[in-house]
Parts: sequence; structure tokens; C-alpha cells
Amino acid sequence: MANTLLNIGYGSSVVAEEVIAILAPNSAPMRRLRDEAKEEKRLIDATHGRKTRSIIIMKNNHIVLSATQTDTIAQRYVTLNEKE
Repeated sequence: MANTLLNIGYGSSVVAEEVIAILAPNSAPMRRLRDEAKEEKRLIDATHGRKTRSIIIMKNNHIVLSATQTDTIAQRYVTLNEKE
């Protein structure tokens, strides 16, 4: 997946090969992870003002917030892997 872009919704994309995990934001550990990333300036908010529905952890230690459902992004990721 050399530089394949993964659509995370509302016109935003990330490099698919850099994705470590796609997680739901509802648990206390995920809220803590988001807060720590914000304090350390590693948080990228790609929700465009919408409710956060998934958290994407990247290899470069950045945390990306998306307004697209976790299952939807995960399915897009799987589809990209199947094309290769």
C-alpha cells in the first residue's frame, strides 16, 4: 500500500500504510488517549465540527479524529488491502 490514501470522511484522508489502529472513542482509555495527544500537540481533528465517531492511531504517534463510524473506515481499509 505505498502511499495509498484512506478516506476517513468529509474530504479527509490519511496514508493507509501509516494506520496502526481504528478505534471507537467511547471508552475512558480512548478519551484519555485523545486528551494526552491534545496536550502534546499530536492530535489531528478531521471531524470538521462533527461528533467524533472514530479515533485513528498513526505510526508517527499522531492521533486522528474522524466523524465517520469506526466500522465504515475499517471496511474501507480492508477494501484497500484486498485491491493489492
